[in-house]
Amino acid sequence: MLSDALHAIRDLPRLHEIASVLIRHGFGDLVGRAGITGALERAGQALRGGTPAGPVLKLSAAARARMALTELGPTFVKLGQVLATRVDLLPPDWISEFERLQSEVPPVPFETLLPQLEQALGASPMELFRDVQTTPLGAASIAQVHAATLHDGTPVVLKIMRPGIRPKIDADLRILGSLAALVEGEMPEVRRFQPVRVVAEFSRSIQRELDLSLEARAQQRFAENFAGDPDVVIPRVYWEYTHHSVNVQQRIEGIPGTDLAALEQAGLDRHVLARRGADAVLKMILEHRYFHADPHPGNVFYLPGNRLAIIDFGMVGRLSAERRRQIIDMLSGLTRRDEGDVVEVLLDWVRDGEVDEARLASDVGDLIFDYESLALKDVRLAALLQEIAAIMRRHSIVMPSDLAMLFKALISLEGLGRRLDPDFQLVAHMTPFLQRLIAQRYRPHALLGSGRRHLLELANVAGRMPRDVRQVLKSLRRGHFKLEMDLKRLDRFGHQLDRSANRLTVGIITAALIVGSSIVMTVHGGPTLFGLPLFGFLGFLLAFFGGVWLLLSIWRSGRH
Repeated sequence: MLSDALHAIRDLPRLHEIASVLIRHGFGDLVGRAGITGALERAGQALRGGTPAGPVLKLSAAARARMALTELGPTFVKLGQVLATRVDLLPPDWISEFERLQSEVPPVPFETLLPQLEQALGASPMELFRDVQTTPLGAASIAQVHAATLHDGTPVVLKIMRPGIRPKIDADLRILGSLAALVEGEMPEVRRFQPVRVVAEFSRSIQRELDLSLEARAQQRFAENFAGDPDVVIPRVYWEYTHHSVNVQQRIEGIPGTDLAALEQAGLDRHVLARRGADAVLKMILEHRYFHADPHPGNVFYLPGNRLAIIDFGMVGRLSAERRRQIIDMLSGLTRRDEGDVVEVLLDWVRDGEVDEARLASDVGDLIFDYESLALKDVRLAALLQEIAAIMRRHSIVMPSDLAMLFKALISLEGLGRRLDPDFQLVAHMTPFLQRLIAQRYRPHALLGSGRRHLLELANVAGRMPRDVRQVLKSLRRGHFKLEMDLKRLDRFGHQLDRSANRLTVGIITAALIVGSSIVMTVHGGPTLFGLPLFGFLGFLLAFFGGVWLLLSIWRSGRH
């Protein structure tokens, strides 16, 4: 039960608060079905969530869910932001609502931050920096940012963790884990969304955000990847001041990505900026395999010379070599209108259960056909990816978490590009990238490297074979060897055997009735019917019905 799954009695007040908020926003049925009410009653807490107001009930379920997450605080706001990336799990109206979740919250007074800041820096920030601004540049649910200046005159920002936030987030994560397990077990219609896996992935993500030094390391890696690109600026991290609760980095003094009017006044070329921004993100994804997962206008600054600076690396994604190959194949298949490549990649993402391959291929073929008459410049990648996600939802294909962030990044990138340049076409822009990367697979050094890897894998298998055979033989001698077979349609095969045995039995009985009735017909005396021996007549009648049943049964089995 839920009360047993909770780690400590101190989590119960928070669970009570969560249940009350859900009820107030019209999700009382969910609270009841998940068993939260019973768990609280057994713990001696009466649930008084109140009745949802009429105006609330008139809103869509997605809007009410967004409002509930906002009221529940930082952990649930972050959860909603993560769910906004899961276009494979949620329909567009839910994605649109969760994208509206903002983590902007009232700032904490700087005096409240000082003890934690002094402990992390080892000294007062007023001694280490000049012109420390006590009014924050921005405040989010996990951290807030203050401007300062190094003693050499370099402008910096101090990203400071909110004090006391970790215990509340830890409690929320424990409750979310327990609720996810309960919902997955009790609500079959929600099971395909894999709430336990989603919460586990979310927990790993938010735990990383609670360590600002991890964000600084990610930022440093992006700076190294773009070290040779003069058009992309990644803020420098000052490691001598950076700690898990504070991140000190270069302050970018440029035009915010949200201020298009200032962009025009500065004389910057929006057409060039859109293409350079797209090049930067496509390089991250397709070349570096390490990408910024939230490239929206608020995380971009525009600099003189049509350069751009990227900030806020709290949400990043990483692709394995195999995953990058799948993405290149899928995007290339979409741009070339080749449904085979797309279907093959989707089948690679199937984890559990079976998928109707013919129906999946038909759905993808219909999608490709709908876009076949459009020129490449007129194809909207966001709409295309959302339709792919809709196909995945129909076939219960759950997208891997790294790809969920990737889809979201590509959709955000296209929106950013079109905000700068209404004529920007991401699909046409990425096509040369894809063609170049596919051509690289077949260059001599790439083929040589691939062949070398395969030979090493084969050598490793051959080297392990004697040991594996020896272990199998030991298990056989000790009687510990087990052979497990999972035969598909074994039940159906058993039913077929059962029906065959039934037909054989009826056939034998029918034949015996015919032979016995024939003998009875030759014996005179006894009761008669229509001048025929009664028992012989009844035997033939039963044999007739048995034969008819047998013929119908064989005919039906032939049709199936």
